[in-house]
Amino acid sequence: MSDERRHKSHLFSQIDVSQTGFAAGPPASGANAEIVGILRDILAAQDRQNELLEELVNQVSSTQRQRANELGQWKQANPQLAKRCRSAAEALSKIQTEYLASLTREIGDNYETLLDGEFMLNEFVDRFGPRLAHLNGLLQVLSQLSSAHTPAGTPNST
Repeated sequence: MSDERRHKSHLFSQIDVSQTGFAAGPPASGANAEIVGILRDILAAQDRQNELLEELVNQVSSTQRQRANELGQWKQANPQLAKRCRSAAEALSKIQTEYLASLTREIGDNYETLLDGEFMLNEFVDRFGPRLAHLNGLLQVLSQLSSAHTPAGTPNST
């Protein structure tokens, strides 16, 4: 354990940042210069990360704006279809709610069997999973196509 403490003491050093520490005399230049260099490297790396994050945000937001504009143009070109998509999305949402109620009842009724038997769990997932996934995908598409039109300069929430 004493070797571990000695090893850790090499990793950490103490820096006095109070005003009295500077008044006592000039700091040892070798260790502090190394720390200052490391801190500058860390700062440069953080600056680079910030630049990359800004580029990423700009790329994502421009893609979203383009998608929102294209979707808005489609809705303007197909207003009746957009209204029908809204109606279909509302109806499908009710169907999805009923389907989820059925799914949760099935889980509640067969909890022990699903917990104990891998075969029964696989059967359950095969029975409900694909339909739920496809239903969610359809609902998402219909909802996006039927959402209220946003002006060209405004980001779309979908």
